[in-house]
Amino acid sequence: MPAHRLRFDVNCSILFADLPLLERPAAAKAAGFDAVEFWWPFAAAVPRASHVEAFIEAIHDAGVQLVGLNFFAGDMPGGDRGVVSWPAHSAEFRENVELVAVIGAATGCRSFNALYGNRVADVPLGTQEETAVANLAFAATAMARIGGTVLVEAVSGPQPYLLRTAADVVAVLDRVRTEREVRNLAFLADLYHLTVNGDDLTKVIAEHADRIGHVQIADAPGRHEPGTGEIDLDGHLHQLVQAGYRGWVGLEYVPSGPSEHSFDWLPRGHRAADADQTSEGER
Repeated sequence: MPAHRLRFDVNCSILFADLPLLERPAAAKAAGFDAVEFWWPFAAAVPRASHVEAFIEAIHDAGVQLVGLNFFAGDMPGGDRGVVSWPAHSAEFRENVELVAVIGAATGCRSFNALYGNRVADVPLGTQEETAVANLAFAATAMARIGGTVLVEAVSGPQPYLLRTAADVVAVLDRVRTEREVRNLAFLADLYHLTVNGDDLTKVIAEHADRIGHVQIADAPGRHEPGTGEIDLDGHLHQLVQAGYRGWVGLEYVPSGPSEHSFDWLPRGHRAADADQTSEGER
């Protein structure tokens, strides 16, 4: 797969999962990558300071750049997919935002993913939407202090996650911008989730490329590495480049075998952040 000048990072919350979490940045570096991203790496919204310090140290010691980090998203193993729209968790989310800003300042990370959350049965939908607008604006204001951007994505799966399509995400971003007058929000285009939910990726990129702040990839079906499914990931990445995207592409897939072997689709010379990734057609 040609890389089309894009820079790739490894999501160390889903890849190298057989290793202790703090060893994964070094494993990504050993595989040839200079950048990593993580889901929220702790069980609690505000863990012990020593745990946060150890996480930051692991990033620095590995010699990689942290380019993406999720805010606290609730009990992910239990099925939660974010708390941004949950009124009962607003205080917890906002406390987490302040800690994320500290981690961002310490690591140089500037992209932060805010998972919107599942539908809460006993809360009016309008209340969830209003809560999300307020919390996203709060997060964006906090991240602006370090030059950061808050990302919002559509998510697939059986849970009743409220944002399913690119149009859903863009509508939320527009509402926050209009009602709260914050600008540092962007669309996280996860090409796997969008495909599984029925979006036409060609149309999504054509219509929303200027709103995309980060990209994540996995093939479908299966959510494994590129080449194991039916998504034309090479074609869609090329379309993104042609539309002007120059950000990171997060490898957020479940490897079909050992993680280090799942990168064979990407030549090692294309994995470093400063690699010459110009395709033949662009020379």
